[in-house]
Amino acid sequence: MTTLREYLSQKRAALLARREAPAAGPVPLRAHVTAEGRSGIRRIRIRDFQLLSDSGPDFAGYDLGPTSPELQTGVLGSCVTHIFLIKAAELNVPLDSLEVDVHAEYDPRAQGPGGDVPVHPYGFRYEVRISSPASDEELKTLQGEVERVCPILNLIRNPQPVTGTLVRA
Repeated sequence: MTTLREYLSQKRAALLARREAPAAGPVPLRAHVTAEGRSGIRRIRIRDFQLLSDSGPDFAGYDLGPTSPELQTGVLGSCVTHIFLIKAAELNVPLDSLEVDVHAEYDPRAQGPGGDVPVHPYGFRYEVRISSPASDEELKTLQGEVERVCPILNLIRNPQPVTGTLVRA
């Protein structure tokens, strides 16, 4: 098994090769979600991958997978982690280990009548634990670059308009 530092050298080579390749333009993203009749679980399909999302028993679910708000914390954590790897490779910051914890709150009372409770997860925060011989200044620069370019972090910070349509099946 290779170390994280060895992986970062592979990541750097891939990053440099990708930058040399002709720009392809925007990449379409797509997810397809179905609700299962007997259980209510949401089956999420993205490319050739499948994830399950469910509710707890207190909301007529079977707790077969994370809730949508929980998935959002995981998506943010995954993206922050990946961008730390990309930027560490790009900036030649050696990492021996990298872990990210994401926390947020979601209040189910928000879906009830009245009240001032946000209907979305809120209070997002993340903590990165890094083992590295890099200086504090190098790690501060690394985090600044991550926060500058992390797509999901910036999506949460700067929401985008979302449109929806309803089609009768």
